[in-house]
Amino acid sequence: MNHGLLTHDPTAVAREVQQLYQEMFPGAGDFFVPQAFGWAIDCFTGYFDDYQAVDTRYHDFEHTLQGTLCMARILYGRHLAGTEPLMTKKYFELGLLAILLHDTGYLKKRDDSQGTGAKYTAVHVTRSMEFAAHLLARKKFNREDIQAVQNMIRCTGVDAVLTDIPFHSELEKAAGIVLGTADLVGQMAAEDYVDKLPVLYDEFAEAAASHNGDVHSLADFSSAEDLMRKTPMFWQQFVLRKLEREFGGMHHFLNSPYPDGPNFYLDRIEANIEKLNRRLAAMPEPAKTV
Repeated sequence: MNHGLLTHDPTAVAREVQQLYQEMFPGAGDFFVPQAFGWAIDCFTGYFDDYQAVDTRYHDFEHTLQGTLCMARILYGRHLAGTEPLMTKKYFELGLLAILLHDTGYLKKRDDSQGTGAKYTAVHVTRSMEFAAHLLARKKFNREDIQAVQNMIRCTGVDAVLTDIPFHSELEKAAGIVLGTADLVGQMAAEDYVDKLPVLYDEFAEAAASHNGDVHSLADFSSAEDLMRKTPMFWQQFVLRKLEREFGGMHHFLNSPYPDGPNFYLDRIEANIEKLNRRLAAMPEPAKTV
């Protein structure tokens, strides 16, 4: 497996996903993966229905590609480990669609001229589920498969409660948990993660303003620096716990070789946290309010 993160290049990501897909399912063909990527590219570049191209700077198409590549790699590692229930071709494909569409809720309609799609942060998961249903119905997917994709997308919500999601099967749930894992791990391992934290803050600030500050999780940060200072604890106290407990340690399938080999993604995240801590140490301490 290539451990690089060439997620700025949709063609490179699609090529690796296709390779992993065909290794998992010999004879699966070379049609579905490029088709799914083509649909996603159309959505994010303003060529689907009456939606504009994506205009959020953190939750852009590369963010989606980061999660997509990570998800395919986890599914492949899980496959090599022979973990039950064994992933099927169908649920690999539905999972791929779910990760490619999981942030379409940030897309704006053509007549929406106010701000950026970041204003939908608090409701983007629901909007993504609705968008996926709209797209997949047009592509002639049946109701149960559309609901499966929607259930998987729900796993990406920060406050998602897995027991509240009406999964149809353990296999569907497994794919959803892998998606939730990949969404977190893929973005935090990105080479420019630390540099883009101020951009993420800008999205949160726009979302909070559009909700008059009513959304608690969006009002947790007073500035970009405040978000940066809270990120190491977010990784240690929230993300790692969620990965191990709620998501059942799916990220360990990125260990190469499994189960005791190094984990490229975790190593990248730890390097990012160290980089962030060095950057924070060079900043003046924030003034204390009396």
